[in-house]
Amino acid sequence: MLDVFAIPENLLGEEPLPAPFLPPEETRVRRPPRLPTRFRLAPRARRARTTAGLPSSPALFPWLARRFAPGQLTLWTGARVALDPVLELLYAGNALGRGRISLLEGSNRFNPYRLGEVGRGLGVDAAEVLRRIRLARSFTAYQMVALVDAWSAEARRHPPTLLVGHDLPAAFSIDDIPEDERRALLRHVAGTLRELAESLRVPLLLTLDPSGAASFPGLDEAGPPWCDLVTFARGPGALRLRALRDDARLALVARPRGQHGIEEYGGGAAGEVIAWDAPSRRTARRSRSG
Repeated sequence: MLDVFAIPENLLGEEPLPAPFLPPEETRVRRPPRLPTRFRLAPRARRARTTAGLPSSPALFPWLARRFAPGQLTLWTGARVALDPVLELLYAGNALGRGRISLLEGSNRFNPYRLGEVGRGLGVDAAEVLRRIRLARSFTAYQMVALVDAWSAEARRHPPTLLVGHDLPAAFSIDDIPEDERRALLRHVAGTLRELAESLRVPLLLTLDPSGAASFPGLDEAGPPWCDLVTFARGPGALRLRALRDDARLALVARPRGQHGIEEYGGGAAGEVIAWDAPSRRTARRSRSG
């Protein structure tokens, strides 16, 4: 099933999307990746009670919240241009839902100015968005290991509703670390993340590049039990998300308020269209009477 949600263009990143809707040929999604060995399905009742600090509306946030479960891992994979805009929306939605995020940033891509802009687009004060995120950055692989080891104590002092690890293996690829040591360190990180998620009973979100768990040795075997895997792709006119658990598909389209798309009339991607509160825009064409 493919849901299509309209969203203000300025919330989808700096690069404009080239079309206002998802063309029919782009609705075909690739065959889903194989399930990880340790993929575990969280009970439906438990998942229904888990909001991860997200609000009940706009409808994007309940869609994302259904992919989280206490003490379990949700993995987002995709190119930066596709994944980062939705991650920023998640941060802003966390403030809208009065949640609290504990974030480990592994690739130094946290942009407070951009995040404030996204928050204002959802009607949330920029300072409130940032106040509800506790951020720790690492610039070397060994710093990341130390931060993960200390994450449990930090999260107990400041209890979060959602744990987020953004691109944790990034520094391990940049630093000049022997391959066997890199794999051992990442496996240690994976095991520590499992202990963290299960002891705190808080959902854990990890974001990785398109290679997914292959870039994180040990995550499959030693890491937390998996709740869901969501893949991100950017195509003509839309960001496309696909959740592996129930094969739910989502298209985020940039569309000003009041503008309609072809999917509303049975063409292209049939599905529910939920308009976000995008500001009206001036056009160069003058209206004519008569």
